[in-house]
Formats: sequence, C-alpha cells, structure tokens
Amino acid sequence: MPFYSLTLHYFQTFFMDTKTIYLAGGCFWGAEHFLKMIDGVEETTVGYANSRQASPSYQEVCTGNTDAVECVEVRYDPERVPLEDLLRLFFKIIDPTSIDRQGEDRGRQYRTGIYYTDPCDEKAVRESLGRLSQDYTAPIAVEAMPLQNFYTAEEYHQDYLAKNPGGYCHVPQGKFILARQYKHDSSGHIFAPADRPAEKPEDLAE
Repeated sequence: MPFYSLTLHYFQTFFMDTKTIYLAGGCFWGAEHFLKMIDGVEETTVGYANSRQASPSYQEVCTGNTDAVECVEVRYDPERVPLEDLLRLFFKIIDPTSIDRQGEDRGRQYRTGIYYTDPCDEKAVRESLGRLSQDYTAPIAVEAMPLQNFYTAEEYHQDYLAKNPGGYCHVPQGKFILARQYKHDSSGHIFAPADRPAEKPEDLAE
C-alpha cells in the first residue's frame, strides 16, 4: 500500500496543526537535506511519487519504466512556514524550465513537481508557479497536480546527506544558507536571521 492514504490526510487535516506537501526537485538526497533545514518543516521522508508500479525499488525507478519521480514528503507547520514561502524556497534549488533533468542527473525520475493532497492547496501552488513564470522566458516545466501515490524509499536514501557528509549533491552548498536563515513573520519579511536585518521577499531573487 502507498505510504500516503486518505485516512492519513484527513487525520492531519482535522486533528493536527501540520500539513503535507510533496516536492520533486531532482535527486531527492539534496532536496531533502535543503527542505529539512527550513524552520517550520517538522519531518521529511524521501520516496517515489506517482508510480505506475506498486512499491517500486530504486533500481526499478531508475529504469524509467515506472514513471515514478524522486520526491520528498514534507510535513510542515503552516503557521511557521506558509506554503507560499516553502515553495519560494523550493524554487531556489531547481531549474524550473528543465525537463527530466536537474544538475547532472538526467531521467524521467528527476523531473520537477509539486503534488498536493489537500485541494485547498491548489490555488497557492498555481499562483506560486504563475509568479515564478514571470522570471523566465522559457516555459515552466514543474508539474502541479494532486498526488496519486507515494512509496517510501529504502532506508539507505533517508537523510542520506546527514549520514554521508560530503556525499553527492546537485544543490549548490550556498543554497543551504537560504534554508537555515529562513524565518517567517507577519510583516511580509520571510528571512529574519538574528545577526542581520530581515530581507523582504523580493530579496530572494537570484
């Protein structure tokens, strides 16, 4: 059975203060390491989303035959990191115009995507992608759709970079600073490191 289920979704929606979003940003080692550094992210799990085959292995996903995508399940506190902020940060570690490739990693499993389980999140996702498209002349290639399924990856892949410092990562090291500095407040500033003035959202632009 997929790790994700409607039962889990409704339990989180009505009885917990956290929400869940599924983000595909190329190799899930670096994407997870970045996302889990963000204040407000409670838990991350890497796995395979939207697979045509039940419970695929890493080797099966790499063949491209399953159509699964390497993905990070992100459980977060929307009071500490609103979805719009989380996506703005996520966009910093991907090339949103690249098709089936991020960094040196190529293949269908490395496509980018945002997969939601709460229909109420669709509006925020679409609006975030709309704002992102204004910064590019090429079409945005990031998928945006409801999650079909999610299968947890092998233990070897969970928290890979935490267990293997210096291991392969397609995300530039400087990007991790953005994740560590993030702090949300109601004034519209999304970065507020203690040792320097807060930056406004537009300061996130490359």
